[in-house]
Amino acid sequence: MTLPWLSLSNDSQFPPVEDAFDDGLVAAGGDLSPERLLNAYRHGLFPWFNENDPILWWSPNPRMVLFTDKIKLSKSLKKTLRTTTLTISLDREFEQVMTACSLPRTDIKDAPNSGTWIHPEMIDAYIQLHQQGSAHSVECWQDDKLVGGLYGVAIGKMFFGESMFSSVRDSSKVALVALCQQLHRWGFELIDCQVYSEHLASLGAEEIDREDFISHINDLSQQDTPNRPWQIDTDLPTHL
Repeated sequence: MTLPWLSLSNDSQFPPVEDAFDDGLVAAGGDLSPERLLNAYRHGLFPWFNENDPILWWSPNPRMVLFTDKIKLSKSLKKTLRTTTLTISLDREFEQVMTACSLPRTDIKDAPNSGTWIHPEMIDAYIQLHQQGSAHSVECWQDDKLVGGLYGVAIGKMFFGESMFSSVRDSSKVALVALCQQLHRWGFELIDCQVYSEHLASLGAEEIDREDFISHINDLSQQDTPNRPWQIDTDLPTHL
C-alpha cells in the first residue's frame, strides 16, 4: 500500500479515511491553508507531524471523543471546582494558549502529543483559522496570569480539540469543564479528542468507531452557528 501524496495545488481533497493505514495515517504533503485544514476536519482528519518533516494527515480508528454532557468529575475535581479562584475566558489569548501548548508537557504523564508537533508552521496556520473565526481557545486565569487552557477548531456545532496545557493543578481540567458546559448550552454534542490517553479517559472521554465519528461530523458540522469570537454566556459563571 502506497501513502498518497497531496499536491500544493488549490485542490484540498483527501483520500477516503477508509483507506487509512492501520495506525490511522491517511496521506502526506499538501499545505496548512485554512481551506485544506477545514476540509480535513470535515472529513475526520487532522495534521500531526514534527517540525521540518512532511505534513502527515491522520484519521485513527477508533476515535477518542468526549460527549459534552458526559464529562466525568472526580471527587478531587469537584472540590477544585467548589473552591477554586481560577477564572475562565474564551478567545481572549488564542496565540498565547497555543504557544503554551507547544512547550514540553509536564502536567499530563501520558499526553499523546507532547508539544513538539506544535511548531511555528502549525501556530501560524491556526492563528489564521482563529482570525477567520474557526479556531477558538479557552483560557484559565489565576489573577491576571494565564495558567491553563486549550484550543481547537469549530465547524458548525462540532468541536475538534487539539491540545491543552496546565501550569497550575487542575487548570486545564477546569478549562475543559467550562468548555463542555458552554458547548452543551450551544448545542455542541461532541468534542473530538483524537487519540486515547488515560488523562482523557479519566475525564469521561471514550473511543468510538471511526464510521460513527464521521457520522457525527456529517450531522453536527452542517448545523448553523455564528462564525465569530466566542464569549461565555452571561448567565454562566466565568468564576467556577
